[in-house]
Order: sequence, then C-alpha cells, then structure tokens
Amino acid sequence: MKIQAYKTDKPFNKYSRNVFLCSLLLGLAACGGENITSEEQDPDPVVVDVPIAVIKRDLSVEDADMQRSITEPALFIPGASLIIKARANASAAEVDITADVFADRVDEEGERLPIDVKDLESSYDGSRLIFSMRAPEDEDADDDEQPTWNIWEYIVETKELRRVIGSNIVAEAGEDTGPVYLADGRILFSSTRQRGNQAVLLDEGKPQYAGLEEGRDVHASVLHIMDANGENIQQISYNQSHDLDPLVTPNGKIIFSRWDQFSGNKGVHLYQMNPDGSDLELLYGRHSHVDSNGDNADIQFTQTRVTPDDRILVALTPFEKEELGTDFVAIDVANYIDNFTPIASADSLSGPAQEKALFDNIDIEAEISPGGYIAALYPLFDGSGRQLFSWSQCRLLAPLPADAEEDAVRSIVPCDEQNLNDPEFEQAPPLYGLWMFDPEEGTQLPLVVPQENFAYSEVVAVESRPFPADPDTTIDSTETALIDAGMGIIHIRSVYDFAGEDLSPAGLVNMADPTQVAVNDRPARFLRIVKSVSIPDEDTLDLDNSAFGRSRDQLMRELLGYTPIQPDGSVKVAVPANLPFALSIVDADGKRISARHENWLQVAPGETKTCNGCHNGSNNSDITFRPHGRADAEAPSINLGAPSTGVPFPNTNPALFTDLGETMAETVTRINGVPNLTPDIIFEDVWTDPAVQTPAESYELAYADLSTALPITQSCAQTWTSICRTVINFPDHIQPLFELDRSIVDVDGMVVSDNTCVACHNRFDADNVLQVPAGQLELTGNPSPADADLLTSYRELLFNDVEQELVDGALLPRLVPVFDNNGDPVFELDEEGEPIVDPEGNFIQVTQQVPVASSMRVNGARASGRFFAVFEEGGSHEAWLTPAELKMINEWLDVGGQNYNNPFDAPTN
Repeated sequence: MKIQAYKTDKPFNKYSRNVFLCSLLLGLAACGGENITSEEQDPDPVVVDVPIAVIKRDLSVEDADMQRSITEPALFIPGASLIIKARANASAAEVDITADVFADRVDEEGERLPIDVKDLESSYDGSRLIFSMRAPEDEDADDDEQPTWNIWEYIVETKELRRVIGSNIVAEAGEDTGPVYLADGRILFSSTRQRGNQAVLLDEGKPQYAGLEEGRDVHASVLHIMDANGENIQQISYNQSHDLDPLVTPNGKIIFSRWDQFSGNKGVHLYQMNPDGSDLELLYGRHSHVDSNGDNADIQFTQTRVTPDDRILVALTPFEKEELGTDFVAIDVANYIDNFTPIASADSLSGPAQEKALFDNIDIEAEISPGGYIAALYPLFDGSGRQLFSWSQCRLLAPLPADAEEDAVRSIVPCDEQNLNDPEFEQAPPLYGLWMFDPEEGTQLPLVVPQENFAYSEVVAVESRPFPADPDTTIDSTETALIDAGMGIIHIRSVYDFAGEDLSPAGLVNMADPTQVAVNDRPARFLRIVKSVSIPDEDTLDLDNSAFGRSRDQLMRELLGYTPIQPDGSVKVAVPANLPFALSIVDADGKRISARHENWLQVAPGETKTCNGCHNGSNNSDITFRPHGRADAEAPSINLGAPSTGVPFPNTNPALFTDLGETMAETVTRINGVPNLTPDIIFEDVWTDPAVQTPAESYELAYADLSTALPITQSCAQTWTSICRTVINFPDHIQPLFELDRSIVDVDGMVVSDNTCVACHNRFDADNVLQVPAGQLELTGNPSPADADLLTSYRELLFNDVEQELVDGALLPRLVPVFDNNGDPVFELDEEGEPIVDPEGNFIQVTQQVPVASSMRVNGARASGRFFAVFEEGGSHEAWLTPAELKMINEWLDVGGQNYNNPFDAPTN
C-alpha cells in the first residue's frame, strides 16, 4: 500500500512553521514480517531507512491516563511497551521487545500485568537502545515494597534484552530513570539512590538514607554514572531536588533539567556540567517561566534533545499536566541565557531565544490547542533536517442535537475557529500517531496511523550519529593533595561584582588600597559557606514539623565554615567536594549582608570553580535579569587584577608581590597557600604596609570563647576538616545563652548585678512571684503555652505576640480602648447596628489587644534589629552577650532561625 505524504502550501522554516491539519489516514493496518532488520525489507525512497523505536501506551489499561509528573519521576503509569519498527514507515511491522518481560506476573485471569516504560534513548552507533522499565504493581506489597525503576538495554543485532544492573539488591536500591550513553560507553542516569550523598551522611555521623526533595514529598533523584556492566555507580550531581532528563551534547557537556527549590519552588531550568561532576552551571531559563503576554506561567524545561546544528529541543512542560503532550521549542542556548536575555557578548540580540519546533498553532496556554499536542520529538541526524514526532491532532466533540437518542454518540469535528469559539464543543480524547516532518518538502508523513486507545509517548531513530567530544574539565589532576582530601577550590574575583557592575562603596581600585578605604569601612569581610541537610522520609525518621521552627523554607542548614574576603572583594578557598553548598557574604560580626544565595553549588575533588561575582535574585532590578551563573554568558569581570608583575598592589604589604591580572585572593594564596575554611571568624590584616600605616587590629570570634555547649564536635574543635560541620539547634545552643549565669559579684562574692537573661525575661521574679516579663519578652526554656512543641523563648522571639499585664494575679493580654480616626470612641454594636449597653445603661467601648512584633526574623540577623539593638554600643544591654555569642546567634538567624538543624537531634512524633 502506498502511503501518501501530505504537503502544505504554507512555508516552513528549518524547524517548521504553520501546521497543516491533515486528514488522518484511517483503516491502515501494519503489515510485513516481524524481523526488525531493515535490510530484509525493500526500502521505500520516501521513508527513513533506519529502524525506529517507540514507546506505545495502551490507554485502555486502568490508570493509564495518568500523566508524567516532573515532581514525581518514579510515578508508575501502567500500560507501556517498547516497540521497534524495521523502518520508519506505516507498513513496517511492530515488534514488542518487552512482551516477554515479567511474563510470569499475571492477574487472576492469567493475563499479563501491565508494566511501564519510559526515557528511551539510542547509542551513538545505533547498535543499542537504553531505557527505564518498571515491573508491574504488586497489589500485596506496601508502597515502599513496590518494584523500582530499573535501567534496561537492548542490543539490536542480537535482540538481547538485559537489565544493566545484574544484582537484584543493587538494582532495587533506587529509582533509576533517564539513562543516556556517555561517549566512552558508560551510562548516565538520574536516581534516588544518592550514592555520594549517603557517603557524606555517614561521614557526618548520621545514618545512611536517601534524602527527600525540598518539597519533602518524594526522594530526590539526581545524576549518577555507572559502567556499562552496571558497576561502579557514582553520584555526580548534588541538587537537593530532582536533576532529570540528562542529555550529552556534541561538546561532551551534560545538559539536564534541574528543579530549583532552594527557599521554595523556583522552577525547572536547564543546567550543564561535565561527566566528572565538574563545572556545574546554569545554562538557560531562570527567568523564562512566562507566557506569550510576559506573565508568570507554569512553563518548565524538560525532555531535552540536541539538533544536528547544536540547538536544544525542549518540551514546555507544566508541573500540573492534564494532557499527554505539550509543545516543543528549539532554544538558541549558544546566544541566550533566557528567552529575551542574550549572553553579555551578544547583547545586541533581543530574542526570543525560543522558536517553535514544529507548528505555530500549538497553544498550550489555550484551553484547547488548535494545533493539537506533541508527545515526543526526535531530530534525525542524516543531514535532512527531518524530525520524527508523536502528535495528536486537535479534535472536538460536537454537541448532541436536542432530540438525540439516549445512546447517541457525539461526532468528532475539526478545530476550526467557529467550533473553538463555541462553548458547546468540547475537546475530544487525544489520538496520537507517529509522523515524520520534512522541512525541505514541507510535508508530514504518517509513519504509524493513530489508533483509538493507543498513544506513542516517545520515539527515537536507531541511527548512528556523531559521538560527543571530551569536554574541558575544571579538575586539575596534579592537585593530588586536594583530590585525596576530597576538596575543591572556589575563586570569586569580587563579591562587589554584580553582573558586571561595581557595587563596592568606593570603587574597586580604592577598595584594594588600605590608604583609601580602612578595614572597618569594607562592608564585605568574610564568606560563609552553608550546606544543606538532607531530610529523611518518615520511615527513616518520623520528624515533626516543629523541628523546622518558624518557617520551613530553609529546611535545615549546617555551616562548613568561613574565610576572609580580600580588600578587592576576591576570595579563594578550599571547600569540601561532592556536596551541595551556598554562599553568604557577612560583615565583621558575622551578619549576612547579602541576599541568600538560592542555588546549590558543588565542586568536584581537585576542581577550581571560578566566578566573576554575585547576583541578586531577590528583587526585580535590572541586575536581577542580567546573565549570571554561566561563565560564557556573563559580562567581563570588573576586577582587572594586579596592574603589573613583581610588585605589590598599590600601598600594600610589599611581601605580597603580584602577577599581572591576579586578584588579591590569587596573590595571597599563591604566596601563603590556599586556606581551608574555619569554624571561627578570624581576621588578620595582611595587606596594610606597616611602613605606611598601622595595620588594623586582629581579632577572632571563636566557639572556644563560649561558656555554653559548642555547636561543633570536640574533634572538630581541635582540627577542622572537610567532614566537620557547625550545627546550631535552638534548644541546645541558643537557649543555654539565655540561661547562662551572668551575675556580677564583688570581691566578697556578693551579687551586685544579675544580667542573666531569664532573670528578667521571665514571668516569675527571683522570689517566684508572677510578673510581666521585661520588655514583654519571656526567654525561659519551658514549653510554650501557645505551642508545646516549641520552647517559650523560641515562640516569643520569632512569632508576633500581644502585650500582657497583671490582672488580679494573672497574666492576661492587655486590652486598650479603640478610637476612630477622629479620636472618638468606638462602641460595640449588635447585629442590627445598634449600640450595646451594660447593665447600667452605658455604651460598651470596643477594646483590642496590643500587638508585639517579634524581635527576630527568619530572614536573618540584619532583619532582626529589634533584638540586636539593645546589645549595640550605647544600648541597654551593651556587652551583656559576648561577641562569640552574638556571632552564633547571627549565623543561626542567617541560615533560617530553625528550631533544629539536625533532624536526628529533634524530637520525633
């Protein structure tokens, strides 16, 4: 049977343009032999002469109409099979290569139970297929005992189908999805097994477990690699939410979809990294979650593929998906970091970066898309520009006539403008077929005729295409000591560089000169490195929400330590590798002066990660939308470095001689070595030339100066290593500050003054007589009357409250009369609006409680001015808390003011 290619009279560009809504070919049946070797069938000159593989879904299976979820990559949707066709034409036979898998899993009638298949990919030489498959649901097993997603491989020539990981125990240790081949034959995939993260937990003295994504619904699925035989599994990405849909690009880089949930859902963006885990950076999309009107929209970037001309094809996928398909766009990631934001070196461009991949009239913003929906898209690498795609044409159900019979069936009609505008017409069930689009001919050829109750969710050609190159790594293999220690290096050229703009108070050249800007006038003094804490599932630890305290936005955080920021704003320091961390810029006292860095960074062992500066994602300023986080997209660094070689920076210590172009951090670390982080804030003025002026005084804010429990272990107090953490729990480390005896005695041992916090900030005085706590603030460590899961002090400090007063021997909310804007009293009214009178016939004035704003904010120490003001110079509590104590409170608030920062220290349900 001859299959006619449909031709449109409207122009198409390379990635297509206006859709041609052709009539579907009905009644065509697949024919031919079942052998998939293409040479055994006569080639058809109008078809792609390579095998194709598709995932076919039986929509008649119960629950088969569920949709894939970005947030739940392990979701099981039964009814899938993997089909191979010898050639991409309608007459080629379909061979189900998964038909015999799990054949022993049958229902009560002896029918084979449905399985699920997804994430199909082919090898670069076209000899193999790789995909994820999940065994049937076990009705007798609990949710945590169900089969997991496993990676399977099919060898085309021998027709061998195998699970890549041979061991049942190892295979079932995680949900493995999204496999693709690396150039060397290893396999890259996303998994919840979190191999590296669990090793870090063990180093930290915690049990090994898979952490939940930051929404705390399912385990985070992140990138891993393994050998072709399923061994040597290694984690390479350390996001705290999902890293999905990896793709290896021609330059060897990995592009993937990262769900950013630091401090809340930021969306799914494209990131890139090297296969060795180095050079992680944002690639595209942070500010591109907008619709055609520029309004915020649920548009996420998933299902990436690369075209022969190195553009990236992406599915625009909402979190909440009601249709199998969506729309695909081709993105010019080489020149853009967002849809209307070009990279700095191409700032003459204006966008958009995104171009429709196929049809202009696919509209995923509309209730019904006139151009239908695309479920899958695959660009061929034969030089033709052709694309395979699974597409459901737009169809409508016409309304029944008023006199229609009860069993009348609604007819299916086209999606013309009149029908689309008529609310009586409803969208018909999807009908997905497999097609090939030829941009040169402007034709779309049906390769698999649509069938009711079946859909094709993925397609690949089993063809050869170029192997990826080896990417340039940022790991220095000669740094053996660094690698053996499990450390990498971060180098920031200047924290005052905001997307190419100098935001230092005096200009960078002056900041670097001690004679121009004094040490105390430099706002950015230290860099704090903050680490996430993996949150266990309830089977591992039944954690109560009170463990997070006032807000769950920051979940739990640990500190990796501090390092000085040099006068020009530069930093170079060794940090632990293979874990997620974020940066905070703090002042001399340890208060964060920058917005929270709401992206997880990582370095590989031996890697040096260099960035120009900082960005501000907390407002809508112009700087917010400038390129940042991607080295080749940013504006040049504002820090030009040393003007010459062999001499010091102007008016600085002559012992610190420069090399041309070095930042101050590069100079000092070249001479003195790259420092490690420290748990304490330690300052030494190494830059001031004593021959010119007196160096600033050295100081330390050290945990050793605390008289209460330390937030670090004894071994880490002696030697700070890559596995050391600062963990601040409010009940264990902050509350003891308020209870510490701060009484002052004379030479005879008599108490002359008692500055102990709970002595005054208490509802009982020294004689156990009820009183109003000083400043309407109670700092006792008893369970709060408002929430017994929190201490009274925590509740009082971080939640708004009302003033209290003593009334007849009881502490009650203080009530004050209410007056209107004219100063006249406001009286209570009944339901009819008439004043209410008391037994004496007097009007009853309305009273109200007096609010007391919380003195602390989870936004950080600088947002908690009401608390810190009394301890400042001239304040009523000046010097009552030591600098080391205030530093610990600062850092606790800066990371979120949690109740607990170690889930295993918190009470359980």
